[in-house]
Amino acid sequence: MKIKSRNLSYEDVLLLPHEKHQMPKRPSMFFRTLLKIASTPDLRATDFSVQEEGMENLGKNEPALFLMNHSSFIDLKIASVILYPRPFNIVCTSDGFVGKSGLMRNLGCIPARKFIFDTTLVRDMVYAVRELRDSILLYPEASYSFDGTATPLPDSLGKLLKLLKIPVIMIRTSGAFLRDPLYNMLQLRKVKVSAKMTYVLSPEEIMEKSVDELNEILRGLFSFDYFREQKENNIRVTEPFRADGLNRVLYKCPHCLSEGKMTGKGTKLSCGGCGKTWKMTETGTLQAEDGKNIFTHIPDWYAWEREQVRKEIEAGTYNLVIPVKIGMLVDSKSIYFVGDGRLIHNAEGFRLTGCSGKLDYQQSPAASYSLYSDYYWYEIGDMICIGDTSALYYCFPKEGGDIAAKTRLAAEELYKINR
Repeated sequence: MKIKSRNLSYEDVLLLPHEKHQMPKRPSMFFRTLLKIASTPDLRATDFSVQEEGMENLGKNEPALFLMNHSSFIDLKIASVILYPRPFNIVCTSDGFVGKSGLMRNLGCIPARKFIFDTTLVRDMVYAVRELRDSILLYPEASYSFDGTATPLPDSLGKLLKLLKIPVIMIRTSGAFLRDPLYNMLQLRKVKVSAKMTYVLSPEEIMEKSVDELNEILRGLFSFDYFREQKENNIRVTEPFRADGLNRVLYKCPHCLSEGKMTGKGTKLSCGGCGKTWKMTETGTLQAEDGKNIFTHIPDWYAWEREQVRKEIEAGTYNLVIPVKIGMLVDSKSIYFVGDGRLIHNAEGFRLTGCSGKLDYQQSPAASYSLYSDYYWYEIGDMICIGDTSALYYCFPKEGGDIAAKTRLAAEELYKINR
């Protein structure tokens, strides 16, 4: 999937009128059916099945908050089929509206800026529930998982449950990550996909519990490890490209400690610093060719990388400085490429400068609990996004390098320290 874009000067982008806020729309039966029909072929191709638990407790016309784990693009297709014909509004990343705002709103989508506190989004969700009597589909992780485990949840989620006062349903997928992991360059694998839809909390139970108790329940729901499930259930991914791009996740060698020298290609992951090579097995584990394994489980390696980033931060040595190509989002008409700049990330947070000295944006470490970073974003390249409610800045490294994962880890650890 690609995104509409154009080149425009930074000054001209600042002069563009910001779009007026629009209230959410209830998707008509036509658009609900259209989305279901468009989603069905992919689900058939994965031999999709769904299991329900406690769903008899949800009234046919009763609005609910559907929380879903975020693994790949098939997630929306799953929801569109298993929730049909129930009307629901989808909380969707704002860049998903670019070039197709009318269609997205008719499908019931509500735009959201990832990892940015936005009271307008909360008001839109309340309006959808109370005025439209629609359900809400929300991916509280906000971004796809990098390593097959859950990404952080916002502490405000428990407060949202108390505000909406509607039942909470969990949609938990299996196989979606293994079919299309983000690092693997949109190459689909032949894997069965399934989902379990569970009635979790009634409005009465929500009111009885504290915000902390609700958040603890939600963290339990979003606790998973897809690579571990793959191994335990002997799910085989036989495609010869299964390690393509794995260096995006495993960017640091645990043997020589070099960064940016890892290469994932075919079924192998190798380090250009020390020559160490691993094979990615059909069940998702890593085996060192010399038989000397430090990590065989990908999430363990990724967790170690997080620890290494934390140590850099605490030692005062973490400092990202990279030249970037800058795209801006200020409306739903286009992504505007405004020129080149420099992105800095350290203990002081982010600083983006560029456009011949006209752009200078700073963002503190406490601004967000995580970071919108992505691999092969809309087929353009790896990306880091920062910004606020007035503009989003999409930064694409000009010299390559696997920095998306490390920068997200650093942003999360800096937030914890500053909080």
